[in-house]
Amino acid sequence: MTNIAVCPGSFDPITYGHLDIITRGAKVFDKVHVVVLSNSSKQPLFTVDERMELIRQSTAHLPNVEVASFQGLLVDYAKKVHASAIIRGLRAVSDFEYEMQITSMNRVLEDEIETFFIMTNNQYSFLSSSIVKEVSKYGADISELVPKPVEEALKLKYKQVR
Repeated sequence: MTNIAVCPGSFDPITYGHLDIITRGAKVFDKVHVVVLSNSSKQPLFTVDERMELIRQSTAHLPNVEVASFQGLLVDYAKKVHASAIIRGLRAVSDFEYEMQITSMNRVLEDEIETFFIMTNNQYSFLSSSIVKEVSKYGADISELVPKPVEEALKLKYKQVR
């Protein structure tokens, strides 16, 4: 029996914090589906296809990771791919309250799918896609925050030549 997990997010763009959670999840589960979900409350910088490609490039070293996108309820996607788990990353206590609400709702919708929280590595506890975009927009060095393909894509988005 294959142990499948889903790791959802907007990943706009993927950071080393995200990659830390995905990599650690890939050690525990036989297969991890990294799923780009649309978040109507966010205005993305990258298209869904661009985000998926950046995730593929950034996780190419993880053979048990698949990348997809989905619109709708996460539990519906999880059921579709026969996942038994959802992986969520936590940076700080402030993340927990929001994640607890989402997890509680997911359990109401589908009580057979468990949610596993992974605390991010301390070096990434401050890191978010929003922060990366903000500092990149002003030309700061983000090489320690994101994989090389993401760094290059952000330079192109902000038309920076260094």
